[in-house]
Amino acid sequence: MPNFILIGMPGSGKSTFGKIVADSMHYAFLDTDDMIMDTYHRDLMHLIDQYGVEGFITLESEILRQIQTKNTIIATGGSAIYSDTAMQHLKQIGKVVYLKKTLPEIAEQVGDLVTRGVICRCGHTLPEIYQERCPLYEQFADIIVPLNGYCVAEAAKIVTTAITDSMKK
Repeated sequence: MPNFILIGMPGSGKSTFGKIVADSMHYAFLDTDDMIMDTYHRDLMHLIDQYGVEGFITLESEILRQIQTKNTIIATGGSAIYSDTAMQHLKQIGKVVYLKKTLPEIAEQVGDLVTRGVICRCGHTLPEIYQERCPLYEQFADIIVPLNGYCVAEAAKIVTTAITDSMKK
């Protein structure tokens, strides 16, 4: 069975839904932000401070390109889409699922961009980041799952259904 790679804005539910979906499908779960922090023994905010935005994107890309797994739901960091080579690798090892939410819903979930460890190029605001990233998420996605207005349980069911339906095709 293929891997499913979850992409989307910070606060879109990649980790939350990834764990739920993995459990319901009897898949393993992998959070790439956790992989990065485990590898470098620092939280994302400190890694971004230490390496800078472009340096962090490079180290994130290196981690993503090392993933070799099967039957796994993989939750990526929201900035994974900034590395074309990493995304091409992820597309080779599974199907990419874009968890799409509206900007107001993302803003409600995200909180402080810096302490959350969100890549902010040129001091961009959340709306600017959203506008920059959404076309990239859509470009790389094999499956787009709109999740506007759903509670966690409903959204998890929608994501699971989208993934299981894609396995039948």
